Amino acid sequence: MIYIEYTFNIVPVQPFSDVLIAQLGEVGFESFTEENTGVSAYIQKQHFKEGILDTIELMSSDLVAITYDSKEIAQENWNSTWEQNFNPITVADLCTVRAPFHEKTTTQYDIVIEPKMSFGTGHHETTHMMLAHLIELSLDKKSVLDMGSGTGVLAIMAALRGATVIDAIDIDHWCYLNAIENTARNNVDFINVLEGDASLLVDKKYDLIIANINRNILINDIPVYAASLNAGGVLLLSGFYKEDLGLINDACKNEGLQFKKNIGKNNWVAAKYVI
Repeated sequence: MIYIEYTFNIVPVQPFSDVLIAQLGEVGFESFTEENTGVSAYIQKQHFKEGILDTIELMSSDLVAITYDSKEIAQENWNSTWEQNFNPITVADLCTVRAPFHEKTTTQYDIVIEPKMSFGTGHHETTHMMLAHLIELSLDKKSVLDMGSGTGVLAIMAALRGATVIDAIDIDHWCYLNAIENTARNNVDFINVLEGDASLLVDKKYDLIIANINRNILINDIPVYAASLNAGGVLLLSGFYKEDLGLINDACKNEGLQFKKNIGKNNWVAAKYVI
């Protein structure tokens, strides 16, 4: 599988690096590494179209200066790319997300992730905040859905927190394969990894649904999530900005979901709802 790597130099880097990642995600870029000077973004060559950056509003903004280079990168070269940028992260002093080549940690939840071309190492604010939400929840013997699972890191965390029935779903084939690898690597291969979208949720019910995607997909799929929650179930949503929280709240309220709290980090939000 061939990817195209774009290396963006952004001035100033924050908060525009996060904005650029969100906008690139909406046009098909599926993996990102954040640098001191900007962002590297990756898209499958088969999904690339000429002029794809013309739809990115930030590229023409007067508030920021963005330059970029691009090149093709073979899948087998990805490991060397992420190894150079992947340092362990710790959430609430209880959960560490690290790579196989890092030493084992003494935190309560030591998660080993080899992301390859998948999203979800814990470094992005949305994944970090979702891990923080999971630490606060009682998941013993619960049923969980991780929608848009990427590397599977959130499903793995749910398993380590005691959940016993877990589905991890992603529409991307490479994420599907990567999540299978990572669940086995963390000895939680009872997690049911599926390739697809919200159409797979027909007749399924969960105590907890996690969806870390983007605003438009979340708003479209919130009715499906609400219908797939058991009574008293919890919905965790992230992948959107603080200014979009009102839209997300309205969509959830329309489906009988009650807003409970949100966590914010660098203008990203992770919100909790109950039904």
